[in-house]
Amino acid sequence: MRSELGVSLAYGLLASLGQSIVTGEFEKTGFPTEAELCARFGASRTVMREAVKMLSAKGLISSRQRQGTRVEPVENWNLLDPDVLRWLMERPYSNKIFLEFAQMRLAIEPAAAGLAAELQDKRAIAGIREGLQAMIDHAGQPDLALQADIDFHVAILKASGNPFFWRLKPLITNALHLSIQLTNKISGHMADIHAHEAILIAIEKGDAAAARKASEDILLESLNFIEKAQAE
Repeated sequence: MRSELGVSLAYGLLASLGQSIVTGEFEKTGFPTEAELCARFGASRTVMREAVKMLSAKGLISSRQRQGTRVEPVENWNLLDPDVLRWLMERPYSNKIFLEFAQMRLAIEPAAAGLAAELQDKRAIAGIREGLQAMIDHAGQPDLALQADIDFHVAILKASGNPFFWRLKPLITNALHLSIQLTNKISGHMADIHAHEAILIAIEKGDAAAARKASEDILLESLNFIEKAQAE
């Protein structure tokens, strides 16, 4: 029990410190010492060291002998880590990360849709159709519709048959949860059901080119919304 409590406390500290790092709290003051952190959070050294170890594994901080612990520059952060991505996208000045994420999706999802059309994994394609049907069924319920939209896009990754795409599921799920909300807010409406259906129909027909094009159309529209928001 004591061990489980320690792990729980460490994860709580991880979230608090991770958010502080990503929002730039330590840019001027530098990262606090272990003693300062323990005093600030009322945590034991053992628990604090575990939290700091997890932050280091995510590339957010590094420790050097005689130099102490410092916050690493953004380019050294593990941006594929779901926690790091969530903290980044929760920042008040996050439009840039939304734009970069949309660009990444544009490079990956059309390719996954094309592969899904070629592979014709019927069970996996049925998962895409389930996602679309849920989007239709929950069109008047924003939270459920959002989850269905996410499920639709993640199902395409699985239907591609490419295990590397499927390994992106935690990243895509986490980021979509935030970015779709942003694009829906900018556009003033929920996802375009017909545009999503066009991807599914092309995949079911085995038309890889049409599947890629339909996926690109949705993503380019999202990219356009985010670019406009960034310019404002």
